[in-house]
Amino acid sequence: MTKKVLVTGAGVAGLASGIRLLNEGYEVEIIEKNSTPGGKMNQIELDGYYFDLGPTIVMMPELFREIFEISGKDPNDYITMERVDPMYSSYFDHGRKNYQVSNDLVKIMEMFENVSESDAEGFLKYLSDIYKRFNVAKNHFIQRPFRSAKEFYNPFMLNQGLKLKTLNSAEKMLEKYIKDKRMRQMISFQTLYIGIAPSKGPSLYTIIPMIEFLYGVWFIKGGMFSMARGMAQLFEDLGGKIRYNHSVENIVIENNKAIGLQVNGSFIPGDLVMCNADFPYAMKHLIRDNQHKGKYNDKKIDSMSYSCSCLLFYFGMNKKYPEIKDVHNFIFSEDLDQNIKDIFEGRMISDPSLYMYIASKIDPGLAPKGKDGIYVLMPVSNTETMKYTWNEAMIEHYRTKIIDKLKELPGMAEFEDDIVTETRVDPHDFQNQFNAYRGATFGLMPTLNQSNHLRPQSKATHCENLYFTGSSTHPGAGVPIVLLSAKIAVQELLKDDKG
Repeated sequence: MTKKVLVTGAGVAGLASGIRLLNEGYEVEIIEKNSTPGGKMNQIELDGYYFDLGPTIVMMPELFREIFEISGKDPNDYITMERVDPMYSSYFDHGRKNYQVSNDLVKIMEMFENVSESDAEGFLKYLSDIYKRFNVAKNHFIQRPFRSAKEFYNPFMLNQGLKLKTLNSAEKMLEKYIKDKRMRQMISFQTLYIGIAPSKGPSLYTIIPMIEFLYGVWFIKGGMFSMARGMAQLFEDLGGKIRYNHSVENIVIENNKAIGLQVNGSFIPGDLVMCNADFPYAMKHLIRDNQHKGKYNDKKIDSMSYSCSCLLFYFGMNKKYPEIKDVHNFIFSEDLDQNIKDIFEGRMISDPSLYMYIASKIDPGLAPKGKDGIYVLMPVSNTETMKYTWNEAMIEHYRTKIIDKLKELPGMAEFEDDIVTETRVDPHDFQNQFNAYRGATFGLMPTLNQSNHLRPQSKATHCENLYFTGSSTHPGAGVPIVLLSAKIAVQELLKDDKG
């Protein structure tokens, strides 16, 4: 008899888990509270402009393709990818200084050599060093689970762990190789992709820019939501069912086994449950009995460290901006160290750093003809860390700062006058719409004591037939890594159910 797996949430990991489970012969049903698939990988449609809601940067495209290939499908039938080069622009000095960052080695060496030959040499040493550590992490840590402490604390794994050199921060590690502060910031700031400050993120997280430099940045036609839509289509093509607009109230556990879900007041039975809700939210709200939470009781969840949040604006403009050359753009604060400190210590941000994404530059169909849609992300504190009141006045205050910053860029002096439509997503939206605990966009912060075996694992520890996946579980946040979390979670389920 075919076993049924219920999946809570049609986010990236929920969809990827569902596809993998269908391939293994299970009946799979996904319960999704919103009306569309993808979770934060979603789309906002506004007066003919189409914006990715959350993730925008495609790294490690082979992991995106893999989910289709393991199903015997051609990824090109579902998503169309192209490489982006230059990968992004970095703006300093109130927009006056711009570095276009390529993953073409000739171009990137020219950029570093124009600053200093010693930094160019240091950059190559950084790539060599972090690539060795990346291979150790890839082969021994980020693609495997840690069911018990002994799977980490054994001579072989401890030896591999020493090779990772995780005790240094990303910022400190880069200081060894690159002396120019701006060049260093263009690399180290990318720990913000997973919601942690460069000064707090283990040095291993400098693999994020390394992956960009060695393997490139890609774009999916139609925006990132095309990936979510493609995965949902594949899931249904394989025979899966998605119930949209249905909220999971709790995971039903009897005799120490997950037996189904309570959904919109009704019980849906299942043989196994894969939980793609944000792990902290799931532990606090979906698992009712403390004996099934294990160490992750409410007090423990509240004491854990959470990533930053984001304030995003989506602006529909009445023109295009040819002076801005690239799809991805980073606009740096004049004092990035202070800016990052303010974010993670909960203070008001006086001079923000911004990420500006103009998908209509590479895919004109995402905006009306002759116009651009502009996505702007400002990292902010999560709702618990924040030491000031978050309200409409504060959002308007930050909107003014964002626009003032954008007006300093080439060709954007009249930016505010060019806006024809706009909307936004803020920390409370992440909390309410996507159950992101404390509005932490990237889930649990990937500190050293919340990584690898110390991060929540796929298999529930205090009941059977329940598994977890998503950005707050091992191996962590970021779309490629979340796709790996789904792979690990399904492997864990198969290990228990099929040996």
